[in-house]
Amino acid sequence: MQAADLPLLKDAARIAGRVATSFVGPAATRWDKPDGAGPVTEADLAVNDVLMSTLRTARPDYGWLSEETEDDGGRLEQDTLFIIDPIDGTRSFVEGARTWAISIAIAHQGRVTAAAIYLPLRDKLYAAGLGTGATLNGDALRASADPISPASKVLAARPNFEPKNWKGDVPHVDRHYRPSLAYRLSLVGEGKFDAMLTLRPSWEWDIAAGALIVSEAGGTITDRTGGPLRFNNPRPMLNGVLAAGPALHADLLDQLGPHSA
Repeated sequence: MQAADLPLLKDAARIAGRVATSFVGPAATRWDKPDGAGPVTEADLAVNDVLMSTLRTARPDYGWLSEETEDDGGRLEQDTLFIIDPIDGTRSFVEGARTWAISIAIAHQGRVTAAAIYLPLRDKLYAAGLGTGATLNGDALRASADPISPASKVLAARPNFEPKNWKGDVPHVDRHYRPSLAYRLSLVGEGKFDAMLTLRPSWEWDIAAGALIVSEAGGTITDRTGGPLRFNNPRPMLNGVLAAGPALHADLLDQLGPHSA
């Protein structure tokens, strides 16, 4: 990681936050993407544009992967790239909620090296650099070290805890939900929640920044099989995600079955 990459991401996240909050969520023009890919708003595109201008001007030799930019595959020829979700949790944005996030990461040869996740309406800026730790508004983060118990607070959509996904009994945990995958991962890094689980295939832009925040906070993050996460794939998707403190991660992984959510 170049020394200036992380400050660049943090500055860009705050600039993007000002652009996003200049739109009024429920009043922002919105439409649905083709093939059931979910909603998009004029704010998503405006944030994408300002991030592209800010980041690619500063690092013109980096590739680009964003939810709101058509992927022409050129990034596959570059060792280093930005991985962007301009607004993660667009439905929350449209509803006027505060739990949507701007997610920005840099990956080098498949590994995330710098990350920033910003929730403008909560003024929460999570950041991490490879080998330098994770922070929230400048304060160091530490993931939970607790093993599994009924008190374990796990962020996951309800279908993940259907019996078909588990070898035996469904784990008895305290399940919660937040719409933004980036925010869910940040909350695990922060230690406010013990784990985050999604068994469905997941887009890289939803996961990249949060993956580094979890690992730099001392947590463990893998795909649903326990395999390492590698970014900048030809089809930019991951085989689910499991993030937790090391002990809880091992407990949940041992109980997961082979079936898809």
